[in-house]
Amino acid sequence: MIRKILYLTVLLLTIPSFSQDATFRTPDYKTIQKEITDKKSPFYYPKLMERFVSNDSLLTNDDYQHLYLGYVFQPKYNAFWKSPDEEKLREFYSKEKLEAKDYDEIIKLANHSLSDFPFDLRQLNFLSTVYHLKGDKKSSNIAFLKFHNILNAIFSTGDGKQCETGFHVILVEHEYIILNLFEIESKSQSLVGNCDYFSLEKSKYKVDGIYFNIEKMLENEKKALK
Repeated sequence: MIRKILYLTVLLLTIPSFSQDATFRTPDYKTIQKEITDKKSPFYYPKLMERFVSNDSLLTNDDYQHLYLGYVFQPKYNAFWKSPDEEKLREFYSKEKLEAKDYDEIIKLANHSLSDFPFDLRQLNFLSTVYHLKGDKKSSNIAFLKFHNILNAIFSTGDGKQCETGFHVILVEHEYIILNLFEIESKSQSLVGNCDYFSLEKSKYKVDGIYFNIEKMLENEKKALK
């Protein structure tokens, strides 16, 4: 039950359908890396992250693209990151219904997870829901805005219809979150070039499958194996 509640936020998202022509721009990682390391650039990473952490509502989609995709150039980046509180949080996810006494503990654990990885979409969504249940509308909106804008940054990188225009993601879990948000069930998953390809069983978007570009994840994995 709580899993269904967590993903109700997608009803408020303005995300283009896979069946429609969406405006997107394939990321230029060399340019992104140059811009986020230039202290004179508006996309200088430390300043962007400072604005993100301080809940700056004026961050644009370009800002979020540089934040999200630029994270792959940060020393802490790990394509297979898992929340340090995953087991404790899973206990709350598995509950049929959350109780008021759970709220503060969830908020503490979710924020701890986000301090370790600021693009933990699952915890941002969880936070937005729990703050809403607690009656803290302001904090709920802040978490939801970040969740919404990170997703929009991902969707502005492609249309998912072929590998060349796949959605760029920096974490395995983000692929599954997107599929869950749209209640899409895949028949199979395979690696096609630099993309994860999910063949679809049923889709109201009238496509055979969805491509996620994981080139930076693959590069990160190779570095880790050296």
